[in-house]
Amino acid sequence: MADRLSTREEPFPEVIVPVPLHPKRLRTRGYNQSLEVARPIARRFGLSIKPFWCQRSRATNAQLTLSFEDRQENVRGAFVASSAVAGKRIAVLDDVITTGATATEMANALLEAGAKQIEIWALARTQLHTIQ
Repeated sequence: MADRLSTREEPFPEVIVPVPLHPKRLRTRGYNQSLEVARPIARRFGLSIKPFWCQRSRATNAQLTLSFEDRQENVRGAFVASSAVAGKRIAVLDDVITTGATATEMANALLEAGAKQIEIWALARTQLHTIQ
């Protein structure tokens, strides 16, 4: 991912905000995979990581077995962003994107809190035919 990002011509966003896990899921898993992906990228390009600029406001079901519509509904209103995002150019970093529902909902929360620009970065994308 870092190699791919190194070829970009436009300026980098100011900060990376990894997709947050709900505290309950974080305790179960023991780590946030999006935050772990963000760390070497931030180091390589001298970017800040702000994992607390956006939080899950409620627990959501795992997206794995949900349909496109159910994924959108599952994450609707699930994020709340800090006012610290106001005027910032932000990269939302997710580990895997399938429908984009999670990243889109998070981006909307950041924009509502005043973020200037959002980019969605993902390590992997599933193929659409795998969606139920």
